[in-house]
Amino acid sequence: MANSSDPARRRWSDLTVLGLMRAGTAPLTQSFAVSLAALGHNAQAAFVRLFDNGYHPNASGEHTRRLEGISVRNLSVRYGDRYALESLTGEFGPASLTAVVGPNGAGKSSLLKALAGILRPAIGQVTCAAAEWHRLAYLPQRDELDRGFPITVAELVALGDWRDFGALRKPPRRLAASVYEAIAAVGLSSLADQQISELSVGHFQRALFARLLLQDADVILLDEPFASLDENTTQDLLPILQRWRTEGRTVVAVLHDLDQVRRYFPSTLLLARSPIVWGETSVSLSVDNLARAKQALNTPESAHIGLVA
Repeated sequence: MANSSDPARRRWSDLTVLGLMRAGTAPLTQSFAVSLAALGHNAQAAFVRLFDNGYHPNASGEHTRRLEGISVRNLSVRYGDRYALESLTGEFGPASLTAVVGPNGAGKSSLLKALAGILRPAIGQVTCAAAEWHRLAYLPQRDELDRGFPITVAELVALGDWRDFGALRKPPRRLAASVYEAIAAVGLSSLADQQISELSVGHFQRALFARLLLQDADVILLDEPFASLDENTTQDLLPILQRWRTEGRTVVAVLHDLDQVRRYFPSTLLLARSPIVWGETSVSLSVDNLARAKQALNTPESAHIGLVA
């Protein structure tokens, strides 16, 4: 933990994070408070569920890690008439670290969206207690995120604690210290006040990982978390995944670098729209299985990601 006398911490931790967030939310909070006061208890509860459904205080604070993973049964995902993923059955076990690999168009991102509850399965089901308890975190690919939004690194990271205060309440006083620690953990203390639009690709990904630290989820889904990152940034962030696993969290990551998968991920799901193999990484990434994955899609793009032994 960083020294509380650190000048950088004193400069922004209380004033910037809490001050700006409270100032920004004050008009909205006051307006909603007046409206809510005029409603009965049941109506207030319904209003909060509809307009502030990210607020789940029972999921935060003191928490005992639930050693539960994700179960999928005959899972298929479809876009219109086209299946992106078909007939997947298996378990992402508790406290596991699993890579999802496969050719372009294999259904990897679609799988993560289905696990996160963003896509509704066309067939089959996903069972995830962490999602039901609002203890699931999902990091999409960077091109799905709006980096033009006028927000600083500290404010972005603070949103990881959204479920504890939501849209209608003041951020708790402890938030500033938590944000500082998360930012320091990913090496961004000097950039806490910087707009996210001004960050390099690597620094932006570090900020997103800091936000994940604040979310403190039991299940963490990562879609290409190391794509286009320099080696130093990748090597700084990979140990965070290892730590999450040792803490009892379930981590699933879509990856392209097979050497990286072999080195750091004990379990691998090899997809080619349908599962090719799911198990120990050394078995999943055998020469024969990689060749089967290429042949299954039989498209020119299947060689694009370097599925080689």
